[in-house]
Amino acid sequence: MPRVARAKSSSGYYHVMARGSGGQLLFECGEDYAVFLESLGSCADEHSVSLIAYCLMPNHVHLLVRDGDDELGEMMRSLLSGYAQSYNKRTGHVGHVFQQRFKSCPVESDEYLLQLVRYIHENPAKAGICKAEEYWWSSYHEYVAGPVRVDANLVLSMVGGVSGFKRFSKAAVDRRVGGVFSRLSDSEAHETAVRELDGLLPSELKALSRARRNELILKLKNAGLTIRQIERLTGIGRNIIARA
Repeated sequence: MPRVARAKSSSGYYHVMARGSGGQLLFECGEDYAVFLESLGSCADEHSVSLIAYCLMPNHVHLLVRDGDDELGEMMRSLLSGYAQSYNKRTGHVGHVFQQRFKSCPVESDEYLLQLVRYIHENPAKAGICKAEEYWWSSYHEYVAGPVRVDANLVLSMVGGVSGFKRFSKAAVDRRVGGVFSRLSDSEAHETAVRELDGLLPSELKALSRARRNELILKLKNAGLTIRQIERLTGIGRNIIARA
Protein backbone atom coordinates (compact mmCIF):
# COMPACT_ATOMS: atom_id res chain seq x y z
CA MET A 1 0.00 0.00 0.00
CA PRO A 2 1.60 3.35 -1.04
CA ARG A 3 2.51 5.82 1.66
CA VAL A 4 0.34 8.91 2.04
CA ALA A 5 2.25 12.11 1.27
CA ARG A 6 2.98 14.27 4.27
CA ALA A 7 0.75 17.29 4.75
CA LYS A 8 2.64 20.49 3.92
CA SER A 9 2.65 23.44 6.28
CA SER A 10 2.19 26.87 4.73
CA SER A 11 3.84 28.40 7.82
CA GLY A 12 6.82 26.02 7.77
CA TYR A 13 6.16 24.87 11.34
CA TYR A 14 5.61 21.20 12.20
CA HIS A 15 4.96 19.06 15.24
CA VAL A 16 7.16 15.99 14.75
CA MET A 17 6.83 12.70 16.66
CA ALA A 18 9.03 9.60 16.58
CA ARG A 19 8.34 6.46 18.61
CA GLY A 20 10.27 3.39 19.57
CA SER A 21 9.53 0.32 17.46
CA GLY A 22 6.80 -1.66 19.20
CA GLY A 23 6.89 0.79 22.10
CA GLN A 24 10.48 -0.13 23.01
CA LEU A 25 12.64 2.22 25.05
CA LEU A 26 14.73 4.66 23.06
CA PHE A 27 16.84 5.86 25.98
CA GLU A 28 18.33 3.50 28.55
CA CYS A 29 20.49 6.04 30.41
CA GLY A 30 21.58 9.66 30.49
CA GLU A 31 24.23 9.01 27.86
CA ASP A 32 21.54 7.95 25.36
CA TYR A 33 19.59 11.18 25.89
CA ALA A 34 22.76 13.25 25.55
CA VAL A 35 23.81 11.47 22.34
CA PHE A 36 20.39 12.06 20.78
CA LEU A 37 20.36 15.74 21.74
CA GLU A 38 23.84 16.29 20.31
CA SER A 39 22.80 14.64 17.05
CA LEU A 40 19.52 16.60 17.00
CA GLY A 41 21.37 19.90 17.19
CA SER A 42 23.88 18.89 14.51
CA CYS A 43 21.27 17.53 12.08
CA ALA A 44 19.03 20.59 12.52
CA ASP A 45 21.96 22.91 11.76
CA GLU A 46 23.07 20.83 8.78
CA HIS A 47 19.62 20.95 7.18
CA SER A 48 18.74 24.53 8.18
CA VAL A 49 15.82 23.39 10.35
CA SER A 50 15.06 25.60 13.35
CA LEU A 51 14.29 23.76 16.57
CA ILE A 52 11.57 25.53 18.57
CA ALA A 53 10.87 22.98 21.31
CA TYR A 54 11.62 19.36 22.15
CA CYS A 55 11.00 16.67 24.74
CA LEU A 56 12.70 13.28 24.86
CA MET A 57 10.55 10.71 26.63
CA PRO A 58 11.74 7.16 27.38
CA ASN A 59 10.02 5.63 24.33
CA HIS A 60 9.11 8.59 22.12
CA VAL A 61 10.24 12.04 21.03
CA HIS A 62 8.36 15.29 20.42
CA LEU A 63 9.81 18.13 18.35
CA LEU A 64 8.45 21.48 17.22
CA VAL A 65 10.44 22.75 14.26
CA ARG A 66 10.45 25.34 11.49
CA ASP A 67 11.41 23.89 8.12
CA GLY A 68 11.78 26.74 5.68
CA ASP A 69 13.71 24.83 3.01
CA ASP A 70 11.72 21.56 2.90
CA GLU A 71 14.55 19.65 4.56
CA LEU A 72 12.58 18.04 7.40
CA GLY A 73 12.44 14.57 5.83
CA GLU A 74 16.19 14.44 5.20
CA MET A 75 16.95 15.85 8.63
CA MET A 76 14.79 13.25 10.40
CA ARG A 77 16.15 10.36 8.36
CA SER A 78 19.70 11.41 9.21
CA LEU A 79 18.85 11.92 12.89
CA LEU A 80 16.93 8.68 13.45
CA SER A 81 19.17 6.39 11.41
CA GLY A 82 22.30 7.82 13.00
CA TYR A 83 20.94 7.45 16.52
CA ALA A 84 19.65 3.92 15.83
CA GLN A 85 23.10 2.80 14.69
CA SER A 86 24.81 4.26 17.75
CA TYR A 87 22.11 2.88 20.08
CA ASN A 88 22.46 -0.64 18.68
CA LYS A 89 26.23 -0.44 18.98
CA ARG A 90 26.11 0.74 22.61
CA THR A 91 23.39 -1.65 23.80
CA GLY A 92 23.83 -4.72 21.58
CA HIS A 93 20.25 -4.34 20.39
CA VAL A 94 19.48 -5.86 16.98
CA GLY A 95 16.77 -4.61 14.62
CA HIS A 96 14.67 -1.48 14.22
CA VAL A 97 14.90 1.11 16.98
CA PHE A 98 12.23 3.52 15.71
CA GLN A 99 8.90 2.93 14.05
CA GLN A 100 9.59 3.03 10.35
CA ARG A 101 8.09 6.46 9.70
CA PHE A 102 8.05 9.54 11.90
CA LYS A 103 4.88 11.64 12.08
CA SER A 104 4.66 15.34 11.24
CA CYS A 105 1.64 17.62 11.59
CA PRO A 106 1.49 21.17 10.18
CA VAL A 107 1.16 24.03 12.66
CA GLU A 108 -0.79 26.82 11.03
CA SER A 109 -1.73 29.21 13.83
CA ASP A 110 -0.04 31.08 16.67
CA GLU A 111 -2.58 29.64 19.12
CA TYR A 112 -1.76 26.08 18.11
CA LEU A 113 1.99 26.74 18.19
CA LEU A 114 1.83 27.97 21.78
CA GLN A 115 -0.45 25.10 22.75
CA LEU A 116 2.12 22.66 21.34
CA VAL A 117 5.04 24.22 23.19
CA ARG A 118 3.17 23.76 26.45
CA TYR A 119 1.97 20.27 25.49
CA ILE A 120 5.50 19.14 24.53
CA HIS A 121 7.05 20.39 27.77
CA GLU A 122 4.27 18.88 29.87
CA ASN A 123 4.79 15.30 28.66
CA PRO A 124 6.84 14.23 31.71
CA ALA A 125 4.15 15.49 34.10
CA LYS A 126 1.39 13.75 32.14
CA ALA A 127 3.42 10.52 32.29
CA GLY A 128 3.83 10.87 36.07
CA ILE A 129 7.62 11.31 35.90
CA CYS A 130 8.03 14.82 37.30
CA LYS A 131 6.97 18.43 36.79
CA ALA A 132 7.88 20.05 33.49
CA GLU A 133 10.39 22.39 35.15
CA GLU A 134 12.15 19.44 36.81
CA TYR A 135 12.66 17.37 33.67
CA TRP A 136 16.14 17.61 32.23
CA TRP A 137 15.53 16.22 28.73
CA SER A 138 13.25 18.90 27.32
CA SER A 139 13.73 22.44 26.09
CA TYR A 140 11.89 23.91 29.10
CA HIS A 141 15.23 24.75 30.72
CA GLU A 142 16.44 26.45 27.55
CA TYR A 143 13.48 28.82 27.69
CA VAL A 144 14.15 29.65 31.33
CA ALA A 145 17.96 29.65 31.56
CA GLY A 146 18.95 30.54 27.99
CA PRO A 147 18.76 28.72 24.66
CA VAL A 148 21.35 26.14 23.65
CA ARG A 149 19.70 24.32 20.73
CA VAL A 150 16.32 26.01 20.39
CA ASP A 151 15.29 29.29 18.81
CA ALA A 152 13.24 30.68 21.69
CA ASN A 153 12.75 34.22 20.36
CA LEU A 154 9.34 33.73 18.73
CA VAL A 155 7.66 32.00 21.68
CA LEU A 156 9.18 34.34 24.28
CA SER A 157 8.04 37.37 22.29
CA MET A 158 4.50 35.96 22.20
CA VAL A 159 4.23 35.20 25.93
CA GLY A 160 6.09 38.17 27.41
CA GLY A 161 9.61 36.92 28.02
CA VAL A 162 10.89 34.35 30.51
CA SER A 163 8.52 35.35 33.32
CA GLY A 164 5.59 35.19 30.92
CA PHE A 165 6.77 31.78 29.71
CA LYS A 166 6.75 30.45 33.28
CA ARG A 167 3.22 31.74 33.86
CA PHE A 168 2.05 30.42 30.50
CA SER A 169 3.56 26.98 31.18
CA LYS A 170 1.70 26.63 34.47
CA ALA A 171 -1.71 27.70 33.13
CA ALA A 172 -4.05 24.82 32.17
CA VAL A 173 -1.02 22.83 31.10
CA ASP A 174 -2.73 19.75 29.71
CA ARG A 175 -6.19 21.28 29.48
CA ARG A 176 -7.33 19.39 32.56
CA VAL A 177 -9.11 20.98 35.52
CA GLY A 178 -9.40 18.74 38.54
CA GLY A 179 -8.55 15.73 36.35
CA VAL A 180 -11.28 16.47 33.78
CA PHE A 181 -10.64 17.87 30.29
CA SER A 182 -11.75 21.44 29.73
CA ARG A 183 -13.48 21.93 26.40
CA LEU A 184 -11.40 22.32 23.27
CA SER A 185 -12.42 24.96 20.78
CA ASP A 186 -13.51 23.61 17.39
CA SER A 187 -10.22 24.70 15.78
CA GLU A 188 -8.26 23.00 18.56
CA ALA A 189 -10.45 19.90 18.17
CA HIS A 190 -9.61 19.66 14.47
CA GLU A 191 -5.88 20.16 15.07
CA THR A 192 -5.93 17.60 17.90
CA ALA A 193 -7.74 15.06 15.70
CA VAL A 194 -5.18 15.45 12.91
CA ARG A 195 -2.38 14.98 15.43
CA GLU A 196 -3.92 11.91 17.08
CA LEU A 197 -5.04 9.94 14.00
CA ASP A 198 -1.66 8.71 12.75
CA GLY A 199 -1.91 10.41 9.37
CA LEU A 200 -5.59 9.68 8.73
CA LEU A 201 -8.13 12.40 8.02
CA PRO A 202 -11.09 12.43 10.45
CA SER A 203 -13.47 11.82 7.53
CA GLU A 204 -11.63 8.55 6.73
CA LEU A 205 -12.70 6.88 9.98
CA LYS A 206 -16.03 5.89 8.42
CA ALA A 207 -14.29 3.52 6.00
CA LEU A 208 -12.31 1.62 8.65
CA SER A 209 -13.22 -1.67 10.25
CA ARG A 210 -15.54 -1.37 13.22
CA ALA A 211 -12.82 -2.32 15.71
CA ARG A 212 -10.26 0.14 14.31
CA ARG A 213 -12.90 2.88 13.95
CA ASN A 214 -13.98 2.49 17.56
CA GLU A 215 -10.38 2.42 18.76
CA LEU A 216 -9.70 5.77 17.10
CA ILE A 217 -12.98 7.29 18.27
CA LEU A 218 -11.98 6.44 21.83
CA LYS A 219 -8.56 7.96 21.20
CA LEU A 220 -10.19 11.22 20.10
CA LYS A 221 -12.47 11.23 23.14
CA ASN A 222 -9.50 10.67 25.46
CA ALA A 223 -7.69 13.55 23.73
CA GLY A 224 -10.45 15.91 24.87
CA LEU A 225 -12.92 16.06 21.94
CA THR A 226 -16.63 16.03 22.72
CA ILE A 227 -19.04 13.59 21.06
CA ARG A 228 -20.51 16.49 19.07
CA GLN A 229 -17.04 17.55 17.82
CA ILE A 230 -16.17 13.98 16.80
CA GLU A 231 -19.51 13.74 14.99
CA ARG A 232 -18.88 16.94 13.03
CA LEU A 233 -15.30 16.03 12.12
CA THR A 234 -15.87 12.39 11.15
CA GLY A 235 -19.47 12.33 9.89
CA ILE A 236 -20.14 9.34 12.18
CA GLY A 237 -23.44 9.36 14.07
CA ARG A 238 -23.40 10.33 17.74
CA ASN A 239 -25.02 7.05 18.86
CA ILE A 240 -22.19 5.06 17.26
CA ILE A 241 -19.64 7.39 18.87
CA ALA A 242 -21.29 7.06 22.29
CA ARG A 243 -21.31 3.24 22.06
CA ALA A 244 -17.66 3.22 20.99
